[in-house]
Order: sequence, then structure tokens, then C-alpha cells
Amino acid sequence: MASWKRDFASGLIVLGPILITLYVVYWLYGLVAGITPGLILEPDALEPLIPGDGPQAQETREQLAQFLRVVVTLTVFTILTLSVGYLMRTTIGSLVERVVDNVANRVPVMRVVYNASKMAAETAFGEQESLQKPVKLEVWNGLRMTAFMTGKKTDDGRHVLFLPTSPNITTGFVIEVRPDRFTEIDEDVEDALTRVLSAGFGDADRRGMDAGVQIDVVDELSGQSTTRADSSEDGTGTAANDD
Repeated sequence: MASWKRDFASGLIVLGPILITLYVVYWLYGLVAGITPGLILEPDALEPLIPGDGPQAQETREQLAQFLRVVVTLTVFTILTLSVGYLMRTTIGSLVERVVDNVANRVPVMRVVYNASKMAAETAFGEQESLQKPVKLEVWNGLRMTAFMTGKKTDDGRHVLFLPTSPNITTGFVIEVRPDRFTEIDEDVEDALTRVLSAGFGDADRRGMDAGVQIDVVDELSGQSTTRADSSEDGTGTAANDD
């Protein structure tokens, strides 16, 4: 009985992320295909490539045209994004960004949505250097929390830190802390984000089944049940008899 549980858990750990990734890709494809205008490529234009007047040929042309429309849309979006990103490094780009921020912050409802979306995009897609260094914040005696330095300081010398929530790092608290209340740690931003995003369960150096899975093992000779921590990293585990 315990053997199939172990096999099922191991298979689920491997297949789960793959299935979720494929579903996200499928959902994004359907979303882009739904908003892509049909004027980009008509199915009739593919008739020299896929000849025939039957229903199957028409359906094939329609599916291929839809796929090509998605490819064209993603290509245009990628080129546009790169062009805007390059423009933002210039003086004109900085001026345009300030104007857009100014206009967006003048509209009451749009201001909240715009600022939240901008912060989420900067957190998710920004360079690691922009997230600054992770620190350990001493909130109470014996209790520490993971925060990130923003590089900003207040007039009285306090450091401005961002304390993200877990597992959603796009929300959190902006706090002003004295230098003696937090400690800089020798850790990469990616490692700290992995720990916060996984609610403390993730480890940047140990992913998948390397973290170990608790399984029940039954000794067929003695009939005693044991609990073993199975680890695929070194093939060893600790067992304790259940009295």
C-alpha cells in the first residue's frame, strides 16, 4: 500500500509542474488568439499552400491562419517591447515616462491600478540589482523576517525596506527601519525570492524531489510500519518505528 503512495507522490511531483506549465501556455495561446484580429491573415490566403474546398481543408487553413496570426502578434509585441525598453534609456524616454506617470496619477481609480501594475511588473521582470540586497529584519526578540533594501533613506537616517508577503510578493509593507534593527545577509535575491514565493518550503539549491517526501514503508518480514524520509539526492533516509 505504501509503495504505490510513494510512486504516486513521486510521479505527481514530476508531472505536476509540467502539466501546470502546459496549461498556462495553452491558456495564454487562447487569450492571444482571441484578441488577435482576423484581418492580419485570412484563411483563403493559404489556399495555395493547402488546396481543397472540403470542410477538412478549410478547417486546416483556419487553424494554420490562427496560429500564424498569434506568431505575428507575439513578434510585433516583442519588437514593440524592445523598442520601448530601448527608448526608456534615452532622455526622451524618461520624459515620456514622467508624463505618463503624471497623467496616470491624476486619475483617482487609474492611479491605484497603474501604480500597482507598475510595481508588480518591476518586481517580477526587473533586474535583480533593482531589488537590492535581502536582509533579515528583527521584528521581535528571536523572530526575523525577510525584507529587501530599496536603496532609499529617510531624513533621520532610517533605511526604507520592502517587506513582501508570502507567497504573493507584489503586496507587502514599505517600512522605515534603523540600521541596527536589520542584518545584511550573504544571499542572492533569487534565493530570497524563492523562499518567500514558496512560503518557506522552497530552496534554490534543492528543487523537485530533492527536498524529500515523507512516505510510509511496511516491512513485509516483521509487519511493522515505519516512516521514512525519502531523498533522491543521496538515496538515504531516516526511519522510525511506529509503536
